[in-house]
Amino acid sequence: MHDRRFRFGVACAKGRSRRQFTELARKAEGLGFSTLFVPDHFVDHDLAPTVALAHAAAVTERLRVGTFVLGNDYKHPVVCAREMASLDLLSDGRLELGIGAGWMTVDYEKAGIQLDPPGVRIARLAESITIMKGLFSPGPFTFHGRYYNVTELDGMPKPVQQPVPFFIGGGAPRILALAAREAEIVGINANLRSGDGTSPDAAQSLTPEATDAKVGWVREAAGARFDDLELQSLVGFVYMNDDSKSILEGIAGAFGISVEDARLAPPCLVGSEDDIVDSLEERRERWQMSYHVIDDNAIDTFAPVVARLAGK
Repeated sequence: MHDRRFRFGVACAKGRSRRQFTELARKAEGLGFSTLFVPDHFVDHDLAPTVALAHAAAVTERLRVGTFVLGNDYKHPVVCAREMASLDLLSDGRLELGIGAGWMTVDYEKAGIQLDPPGVRIARLAESITIMKGLFSPGPFTFHGRYYNVTELDGMPKPVQQPVPFFIGGGAPRILALAAREAEIVGINANLRSGDGTSPDAAQSLTPEATDAKVGWVREAAGARFDDLELQSLVGFVYMNDDSKSILEGIAGAFGISVEDARLAPPCLVGSEDDIVDSLEERRERWQMSYHVIDDNAIDTFAPVVARLAGK
């Protein structure tokens, strides 16, 4: 059974100089963050995940490195498996392999990649995960599916971690069911069916009530596996101040929810240091959610919370 101790990650989307990125990785490690994540989008996200994370691993000793998350349609699973196994090997087993079906419409449009219906993308992702797991395992692997065919391929190198922890997130039943069956880390995310993370639908899918439903879908699909899963949330807004009432009221008004729902909504952490610690403990109690990822611009603000809760 997963002990559900708190872990915290930092997501870094924007390009930096070598010095700045190195300092960020070392700061995250020094402050007690578990993992440095790099997203995989073509618009407003500069760094190529594999390259950036290889560098982060090289300049740190304990910091885990994770993709947040790879777009399955952007790379063939055989190529992806070799890159991820190499990253795990060269980081001495510090990889968290985040992968998703792809969702951001503008990525597909600007890159000229065909955006298939969600069901097709999720089915293709499921095949990719099967292939990657097969290539990470000992011996040759064969797979003949609807979208991919691999014949007697012995994936090299083999990763240090056996198994490599997969991280899959989502906000709708089908993708969360896949995550519940295949991942070690499950991200409880917005419903991104619109292809736009700022849409009203996406925002409304992040309320505590909606989160109850999502965790229920994961629990149902996982069955006995649920106790071994680590549930994760991306926190997009961190505001630490003893006087935060007006901020919470503003969030509640903007999204048409109660102040209490705004306080507990997974993407927001607002209040004093003690308030935020209490809120995180409530979320773990209610949803078994113990892994939280913040944007790197909040790393210093959030450091006292990490110091208090990481590993507890």
